[in-house]
This record gives sequence, structure tokens and C-alpha cells, in this order.
Amino acid sequence: MSEHEIRALLGDVKVGHLSRRSFVRAMIGLGLGAPAVSQMLPAAGVAQAQSRPSFTPSKRGGGGHFKALWWDAPMLLNPLLAVGLKDGNAARLFYEPLVSFDSDGQMVPVLAQEVPSVQNGGVSKDGTVVTWRLKQGVQWHDGKPFTAQDVVFNWEYTADPATGSPNLGTYRNVKQIEALDSHTVKVVFTQPAPYWNVTTLIIPRHIFEPYRGARSREAPNNLKPVGTGPYRFVSFKPGDLLKAELNPAYHVANRPFFDTLEVKGGGDAVSAARAVLQTGEYDYAAEVGNVEDDVLRRLETGAKGRVAIAFGGRITHVQLNQSDPWTEVEGERSSAKTVHPFLTDPAVRGALALLVDRASIQEQILGRVGQVTGNFINAPERFRSQNIRWEFSIDRANQLLDLAGWKRGTDGIRARDGKRLKVLFQTATNAIAQKMQAVTKQAAAKAGIEMELKAVVASSFFSSDPANPDTYTHFYSDLQLITYVMGPPDPERLMRVFTSWEVATKGNNWQRYNVWRWRNDEYDRLYRSAETEMDPVKRAALFIRMNDLVVQSGVVIPIALRAKAAAISSRLRGIEHNPYDVDFWNLAFWTREG
Repeated sequence: MSEHEIRALLGDVKVGHLSRRSFVRAMIGLGLGAPAVSQMLPAAGVAQAQSRPSFTPSKRGGGGHFKALWWDAPMLLNPLLAVGLKDGNAARLFYEPLVSFDSDGQMVPVLAQEVPSVQNGGVSKDGTVVTWRLKQGVQWHDGKPFTAQDVVFNWEYTADPATGSPNLGTYRNVKQIEALDSHTVKVVFTQPAPYWNVTTLIIPRHIFEPYRGARSREAPNNLKPVGTGPYRFVSFKPGDLLKAELNPAYHVANRPFFDTLEVKGGGDAVSAARAVLQTGEYDYAAEVGNVEDDVLRRLETGAKGRVAIAFGGRITHVQLNQSDPWTEVEGERSSAKTVHPFLTDPAVRGALALLVDRASIQEQILGRVGQVTGNFINAPERFRSQNIRWEFSIDRANQLLDLAGWKRGTDGIRARDGKRLKVLFQTATNAIAQKMQAVTKQAAAKAGIEMELKAVVASSFFSSDPANPDTYTHFYSDLQLITYVMGPPDPERLMRVFTSWEVATKGNNWQRYNVWRWRNDEYDRLYRSAETEMDPVKRAALFIRMNDLVVQSGVVIPIALRAKAAAISSRLRGIEHNPYDVDFWNLAFWTREG
């Protein structure tokens, strides 16, 4: 699309002939990074996006008690140590970012006074410096002021390897973050940064500074948050119940609406959906996309609520462990110093990819909550590779294994050089994932591969506890089925999980996302190039090459682009179901009728 055509579209937005949402999606589809798109509309004189509440209340509170279910129960409330979505979403009740992405994929200010741009002086023309102007008058829940020093501290805390934060890689190309004054922060990058929004949820310096580094896990406030958000902490039973109350000093006038709230954890996704859609006992249930679509449709007939569905970049996939989960090296299984006994064999990896029956998974399991795919990156459209084709063929899988010398034994299980093709295949406990496991196991048996299935309670599988051997980052199995959340409408953070510097190890408390322990020099070079490529077309091409490399290598088997789905009471208002952020991203603006 030419510059003239883009300017014409901006003009259409300005006069109301084209919606902001359509423009943003079109630009992201062309490969522009979300921060760049967010700069374009203000530069053209289009007002900055704001939250869209259903009504403007005349006072704070008065909404009574709000009840939510998160069946994958939170265990930790420090967002900078969380590796699971459940912990990050719970932390969002209390902590806030400088900016959020709305459901259109556009940045909106939260703790920032405005979204930085070249036009307002917040982003340097060469993309190496970003200046954040912070919102005035914001207080932490204990009454202390929120300042630029808190933002600087979050960089110092996260970027310290001894802290063990999974967000360490976010700051990899940050040279310096400094406070220019009490409410201005300057971020200096080592090189041009097309995706420059490196900050996450902000924690307070005065609370966590004594626990930076090796003492990070000792902080009492990992379980007792002190944030700037619309609700203040009351109590927390990890894996069970979280309670909060209205923040009377919240920095948005007449918000929030609810006086108290609770988030109940545990149980299963079906029961959570039923408690909102059928019985009306709860107001909201998160992550019900793990319920089969036909079950959700039946529950919706209860007329107490609806299922909200939105697609971003969530990808359900099978991970193939490249390390040996059955050999311990220096007190560590699945050590990067080991090699898997047969999952490094291209024939085995290729056969496994042919044994995933995506068509049956789509028709019999997913319905409207998933779209089968062979790509790891599926959105925005510009980043979707046209080079990948998926196939289900038990015959071809058998041929590959035959040619590679994997012979069937008397029990039908293949072996070579004394190694049997027997794998432990694990996932988190939920109906959809476990049915996908079963479909794959059935096909694998016909190819001479024995699969033992394991389901780990979700609160344990997605735990941030380094002492828990059942977490997905420990990966103490041969295969695991999991869904990764892309978050912002840009693949940079999602694809960082395959880089060599993101390998999860005992040394970093398994707080990294390359759980495959896969290392590839070509991939690292492509990723480094994409980090600094300012041309959106060239940048998109780099991510497509990365997608093709990981899929064709066989270390990952993409299955489906998954919807973010939630069960919402028909009485709730103001919810903006958002695939680019956590469920509670705009909870301050939720209300309830009747």
C-alpha cells in the first residue's frame, strides 16, 4: 500500500467514513508494529482512543460484590515472576501498565499520560529513544506516590538475572532507563526498536527493592500486592480464593464500580462456565475456551449469560523436548547439556507431525473456539506464512519411520539401536487438551509409537514455583501440549521463546520460555534482525522465515489458533473482550445492571 493510499485511509477515519478498528487492523495486517500504528492516528489529527464505558457514573462504588471464577487458580501475585496467564491476570487486579492494548490492537494510556509518538516527542525519529510522561496524582495502595523511580526500578528488578524474572528478555536491547524528573522516564535502546513498548505491569520500588535479585522469591508482597489499580488487596489463599476491595484513591474519577470482589480458583472450565451461563451464581468466568463448543452452546441456552470469543495470536501446539527428561545432570532433568534419545531424529519429528488429525480436532472438539493451522504465527495476517501445509497421514508416518530404520517389535512398538519409541505426553487438565491428546495417541499407535498420557492440574502445570517439577517450563516429559498467548498484536514477544537466550534451566529457576531447550544459530540471527528492522515489509518477512524454520524443523507442531473465550453474565456492562490483554485489563470500567 502506497503512502498516498494510507493517507487517504487516515482521512476516511478522520471524517468517520472508516472506523478506527478497521484502519488499525489494516495497518497491522500490512506488517506495521502496533506501536507504530498507534502513532499514525494522532499524527493525522484523530483523537486518541479511550476506554468506552457503557455509562458515566456519578460516584465511585455502589456496585456491591463482584464474583469471578478462574478455574486455573492463581498461585502468585507478582506479575514480574509469573510464567502463567492465571497469575498475570490475577495480578492485573492490583497492578497496572503504562499502556494497554485495546481490542482494536491500539495502545491506550493507563499510568502514562499519553502514548509516546514521534509527533508528541515521545519517540525519537531513529527509534532508539522513548520518553514516557507519567500520569500525575497516582498513588500506590499504601498512599505512597507513583513516580518515575518506580518505572526505573522495574527495569532494574527485571533485568537482574538473579531475580529470575521470565520478562528478562523484554529488556535485552535496553541500554538505560532513567528518570528525567518525578514523572518523566527516558528509555534508551542499544539499537532501533520497532517494538519499543518494553514495560509490563509496574510494581512499587519502596516495597520490592529489598528483594531485588536472589531474594526475589522471599518478598512477602509476592502474595500481598500493593499496586495502583482499581482494587486493593484483602486476602489470598493460593490455588483457592482471592479477595479485594475498592481503591478509594483510584486515579480515574468515579471508578471502580464494585465495592468488593472475589476470584475463586480451582474446579474445571465446564463448571466455571455453568456457574455463569446456567446458574448465574457468578458474574464472570475466564478461559472457558477449554470447553468443547457444543457444551458451551448448550450452557448458553440457560440465558443467564453469553460466551465472548475473540481471536488474537494464541496458538495450541505440541512441543517436542530436545533435551533428555529421563537423565539428570547436576541435579537437573531436561538439562540443556543433554540430547533427547530420539526426538532429535528428523524422521521421528516428521512422523509425529503427520499424526495430528487436525480435521477431526476442528470438527469434533473445537468448533467456534479454534481454527486449525500449521503455522505458529497466525496473526496479524501479514505475518502468516503461506509456505506451510499440514497433512494427516498415518501411511506417510509409517514410511518415514521405516526408511529411518525404526523397526516394529513383537508388541508393535518401533525401536532402533535399543531405543523404543515410547513417549510421555503431558498437558494441563482440561477437556479439550486431553481429547487432543487422545486423538493423537490413537494415530500414533497405528504408526508404532506408544504414548503414555499425563494430565497435570492446571494450577501446578502453569505454576511459577521453581520447586514444582510438574510445571511446563521444567518439561519433564517427552511431549507436551500447551497454548501460548501472543499478547500484543505483534509477534516479537511470541517468537522470542525459540531464541537460545530464552532456554529454561535450573540456573534461571526455569523462568524462561524456551522449554524445548532448542538452539539454532540461524533462528537467533533472524530474530536479532527483526528486533531492529524498521521496514515493516522486511520485518514481516523475517518473522515468516522464523515461523517456517521452527515448524519445518519439527520441534513444534502447531495445531490450532485458539480463541480467548469468557463466560459473561448478561447483567455485566462495560466489558471490552480483548484478545491482546488479560481479562481484567479494563475492570475499572465494568458495571452491572439490576
